[in-house]
Amino acid sequence: MQDMHTATAPRIDIPALISDWRRLRESEPGLRARDAAERLGVSEGALVASRVGDGVTRLEGELPELIRELPTLGRVMALTRNAYCVHEKKGRYDNIDIGGVMGIVLDEDIDLRLFLRHWRYGFAVRETSHGRELESFQFFDGDGRAVHKVYATDATNQPAWRSLVHRYTAAVQSPLIDCVAVDDPLPARLDDAAVDIDSLRNHWRALRDPHDFFALLKKHKVTRTQALRLVGSEFATRVDDGAMRHVLENAAVGGESLMIFVGSPGVVQIHTGPVHTVKMVGPWLNVLDDGFNLHLRSDAIASSWIVRKPVPEGVVTSLELYANDGTQIVQVFGKRKPGIPERDDWRALLAKLEGHS
Repeated sequence: MQDMHTATAPRIDIPALISDWRRLRESEPGLRARDAAERLGVSEGALVASRVGDGVTRLEGELPELIRELPTLGRVMALTRNAYCVHEKKGRYDNIDIGGVMGIVLDEDIDLRLFLRHWRYGFAVRETSHGRELESFQFFDGDGRAVHKVYATDATNQPAWRSLVHRYTAAVQSPLIDCVAVDDPLPARLDDAAVDIDSLRNHWRALRDPHDFFALLKKHKVTRTQALRLVGSEFATRVDDGAMRHVLENAAVGGESLMIFVGSPGVVQIHTGPVHTVKMVGPWLNVLDDGFNLHLRSDAIASSWIVRKPVPEGVVTSLELYANDGTQIVQVFGKRKPGIPERDDWRALLAKLEGHS
């Protein structure tokens, strides 16, 4: 994989980290791995690596080849998260197409976009959580951030799982990883006053594919939230930060099919279909369905936007949530396919957020 080293982090005292992690787990058994790592002052990848030999097996080899073998596992659970939202989807890894550092998985249930330059470290993990033994493959970026995890289910092909672990087990089971800074794919933002807003609007108006939006940001040297603030109401409208709950609850009642995107640096994971069980638990806004779970920190939402992008069929509209640090927490569209206009029920659902009937 491509080397993205900039500055190597200090070495970690592995025995001390393991001891501190065990004490933390005993005092707070429900603490998520990412949150535990943050409390311990290390990356999640470094915390997992420290446990090599104690339920954790370090992997080596070409990770794209491992991904191509995931269909042999049968039904699993795919998990992708950022700092504020967790997206879990059960199904099969199938219809995999990888070329260079990009790839896709297009199963009926598991739908992923892969950015493989961010897949640097891999581990097979066995652990106990709430009385259940869990098995997973966990993959991390160069800075130790989790990019994707694959969990075994009751329907997973266990002999195939064991075979995959055996064939990709690293010859040297080191408990250390070299966590380094990973370059931001976008350039440093310009001050608002330096942005050519008319040019930004004209290029936005000329879009014909939502996938070209990233290139637009790079061309104008703006962040996502900066572009949304500056482009004007023709293309972006800020709405109340309860918008996501409104959309999920109303879709659950009305039966609208959604497309819900959550991304890490290395993966965008997509749920396409209805949602049924929507529940608030403390600050967490949850979808708790049989094949799809979403867990979103509602108190992390700093801004919510209805965003419109031109496509050959007219306009495609999304609800997008952002954190204070500019992270895109989640992106939601109405279910659609290329070449088919956006659904009226989705537009009606969003119109309510903008104060229109």
